[in-house]
Amino acid sequence: MSLLLHAWDALWAIPHIRTWLTVGWALYMLWLGGWIVLQKREPAATLSWLISLAALPYIGFFIYYVLGPQRIVRHRARRQRHYARLPREAAGAGDESVELRTLAHATTGLAPSTAREVRLLVDGGHKYPALLAAIAQAREHIHLEYYIYNPDRTGGALLDALVERARAGVKVRLLVDAMGSKLANRRYFAPLLDAGGELAWFHPSRLPLPWRRPWLNLRTHRKLVEIDGKIGFLGGINITDEEDERLRDDAYRDLHLRIEGDVVHALQDVFVEDWAYATERSDFVGEVVRTMPSAQAGPIRAQLLISGPDSAWEAIHRMHVSAIHAATRRVWLTTPYFVPGEAAMMALTSAALGGLDVRLLVPKISDSRLVTWCVRSYYDDLLAAGVKVYEYGPRMLHSKTLLVDDSMAIIGSANFDNRSFRLNFESSLLLEDAGIAAELAQLIERELASAPRVRADRPRPLLTTRLPEALARLLAPLP
Repeated sequence: MSLLLHAWDALWAIPHIRTWLTVGWALYMLWLGGWIVLQKREPAATLSWLISLAALPYIGFFIYYVLGPQRIVRHRARRQRHYARLPREAAGAGDESVELRTLAHATTGLAPSTAREVRLLVDGGHKYPALLAAIAQAREHIHLEYYIYNPDRTGGALLDALVERARAGVKVRLLVDAMGSKLANRRYFAPLLDAGGELAWFHPSRLPLPWRRPWLNLRTHRKLVEIDGKIGFLGGINITDEEDERLRDDAYRDLHLRIEGDVVHALQDVFVEDWAYATERSDFVGEVVRTMPSAQAGPIRAQLLISGPDSAWEAIHRMHVSAIHAATRRVWLTTPYFVPGEAAMMALTSAALGGLDVRLLVPKISDSRLVTWCVRSYYDDLLAAGVKVYEYGPRMLHSKTLLVDDSMAIIGSANFDNRSFRLNFESSLLLEDAGIAAELAQLIERELASAPRVRADRPRPLLTTRLPEALARLLAPLP
């Protein structure tokens, strides 16, 4: 302690130290503040960063270095070069006349497509058996990309299935996020590698390299599988016991899709570019193209939506907002994390004020208390506009769906928040089919039966409710 006091006294004994510190702080704010302003992010996010950096010049810089906005323009260029080597499918006749599909095509680069069959898989108890059955049928390749892959019973069953197919000569490529799947390691996946399968990690940590920023953001949040160019899986369910209601009573309530048809080719394209990006290898692209089955149109109009920090278009965000604006009867939204930006909030409230049936289903208690407070901070504005808000109570709600009118649905991995819309790599599927929309509506209605409606006159004590909600709301613009 005495040594610290001596050092402190010595510091302040330096001539003109206050002047030097003031000048240093000003130069620091001018340099870093200018850089933040040039990012051209939303004003609220920009101001939040500027205030934090000004108030905490050194700690704030460290926080910004770890969590601040990161761009991967150079990486994006490499991804696009790999992507360009894959054959592109032309949009069907008349697709360009549909505004939403044209918008999706323009912002994602993926052409409108179709599906022959789409199955809604509720919870891990339906998704995991369907996935294992499809893997057992694989003959050419199996491509998997997951945010969370845990080394538990669910992960072990999938690993065994992949090892069996790899030994049978099927090309197995598994891409997992380095942060989301941190409980697993290369040793855990050794049986797959020994069988001839391949493994890649998305954005591994750079902490041992002090000159490289760590990838705490910019994760692959996708949960997708593509098999032989024929069968695909996409949605919100990771590989973990936490999402299997057969193993845990508190398992997440979630939704996934099993897909067959031309749209699976788009899933394949997305995986290929993610794999090429993560491994910096594209020598397998020709092999994948040669084994791609011929296109066969189906009756279900489908459009794969992707977004990530390598694109400024925020495709999934735009599609949600545009779909809400296009609604004429109802807008039903389910999401575990509801932290909307100004555009999304205005779309929802405008739809409700316009007389549409707007419903929002969120978890009663999220897996983060801070997120729960932040979500609830939006209730008053929503309720005042006429939005019906429900809190699902039996389990943690993890499904991400948007139902518009009687024929349009968006289902995928993207939460309704800034992290999914801007920071993470996400995938969702836009479906235009009355049967699927009706099935999703029935599912949401069953969940609403276990979700009390939020009342405008609910008790809201200052210290335990209003103040924590307001403080949590302040952090919403930050990543």
